[in-house]
Amino acid sequence: MVKLTRIYTRGGDRGETSLGDGSRVPKHESRVAAYGTIDETNAVLGLVRLHTAGTPEIDAMLARIQNDLFDLGADLCTPEQESPPYPPLRIVEAQVTRLEQEIDALNAGLPALESFVLPGGSPASAWLHLARTVARRAERLMTELSLTQPVGAPALRYINRLSDHLFVLSRVTNDQGRQDVLWKPGENR
Repeated sequence: MVKLTRIYTRGGDRGETSLGDGSRVPKHESRVAAYGTIDETNAVLGLVRLHTAGTPEIDAMLARIQNDLFDLGADLCTPEQESPPYPPLRIVEAQVTRLEQEIDALNAGLPALESFVLPGGSPASAWLHLARTVARRAERLMTELSLTQPVGAPALRYINRLSDHLFVLSRVTNDQGRQDVLWKPGENR
C-alpha cells in the first residue's frame, strides 16, 4: 500500500529522480520520459471521464484503464533486476487480453470505416483522440527505451492495444460512429 505523507522531498531539485529500485537518474532519462508520458495519457483520460460520467460502462472501462496506467508507470519506473528485493509490479498478459476483448466488443457495433477519422465529433471523442495520440507517443518512447534497456513484452503490447482501444471508444462516443468526422482526401486543393 502506498502512503504519502509528504508531497515534496527536495530530492529532485538538482534534476534527478529516483526509480523504483532506488537508483537515481536524470529527469530527462528515456525511462522517465516513457513513464511520464504514460502519466500524461492518464491525465487526458481524466478529462475524457468528465464527458463519460453518464455512460457507466464506458466510464468503468476508463477507470480500469487509468488504474492499469499506474501499473504500467510502476512497471516502467522499476528496471529489471536479477534478484529484486521485492517482486516488482509488472503489466501482465491478462490486462492486454482484457483490452482486446473490450476492443472486439465495442467494434462489433460500429459501421465499417470507409475513410480515416479526423479527431472531433463529441467532446468525449475529441478528448479520446488526444489520449490516443499521447498513448502513441508513450509507445514510441517505450520502444525507443527497449532498444537499450529491457521493457516487458506485455507492457509493450498493452500500450499498443490501448491506442486501438481509445480509437474504437472515440467512435463509440461519437454516437456509434454516426458523428465521426471523416477525412476527405484532397478536398481543399
